[in-house]
Amino acid sequence: MTYEEIIKKIKNLEIQGAENIAVKAVEAFALKLKETQDKKKLLKYFEELKALRATEPGLRNALKYCLENYVSNKKVTEYVINHFKQSKEKIAEYGAKKIHNGMKVFTHCHSSTVEAILIKAKKQGKNFTVYNTETRPKFQGRITAQELAAQGIKVIHFVDSAGRSVLRKCDLFLFGCDALTSEGKVINKIGTEMLAECARDSRIPAYSCTNSWKLDPQTLFGFDEEIEERNSKEVWESPPKGVQIYNPAFEIVAPDIFTGVITELGIYKPETLIMAVKDAYQWILQ
Repeated sequence: MTYEEIIKKIKNLEIQGAENIAVKAVEAFALKLKETQDKKKLLKYFEELKALRATEPGLRNALKYCLENYVSNKKVTEYVINHFKQSKEKIAEYGAKKIHNGMKVFTHCHSSTVEAILIKAKKQGKNFTVYNTETRPKFQGRITAQELAAQGIKVIHFVDSAGRSVLRKCDLFLFGCDALTSEGKVINKIGTEMLAECARDSRIPAYSCTNSWKLDPQTLFGFDEEIEERNSKEVWESPPKGVQIYNPAFEIVAPDIFTGVITELGIYKPETLIMAVKDAYQWILQ
């Protein structure tokens, strides 16, 4: 794909998932690195790419690393892309240990990281069933259902409004992450908080599964992570007069309502993860 094609696909949600977005943005930046080494021009592309999606610090951090290291490391974009690939393999290894034979595992929306955990567990010979929401209005849950079914994993798919009643019958809730804050909050697909509260009330372990590069360093200084609001036409193409459509893409999940975060650094309580990130990736917080 060309630089322009990648931008268009990210804007149009043809490229979805926080890590997929970050990787594709880095690939776009790599195309421009082949054209120029001029810092001023590259800064322009950096600003253009990081503005594509509001609630994606993984995208911003990945591009920041590339911009700050392209002179000293000629293969910086390859390094960043490999980081996401290798990290996902580690997360899958750690997360698969939480899955046991006969389990009912609940998921919401589409997370390539959650998907990797489930596929890893399947390859280890574990038999389990995945219960998965359709995730309106863009139906990202269908991507999860299709890709897991293709791996021979049994999937039961249902409307979002059945989420609470289904989750109560499950053993484990795994969900993705679009952003992490310094206070241990997770920002994920709208609906996640309601489901996490249900899991807590039903004493069902609930884990956010994510690369730790999604920590937003600006939240250390009091800034709030922006919650992206999408086009109202996704919900209702032509609503009647007097009906206003509210279509937030994400919501905040407080750290005290879910069990932990499964990352490439290990499994942490949400509020302690920032110290692990500080030790491993000091540059993110600078």
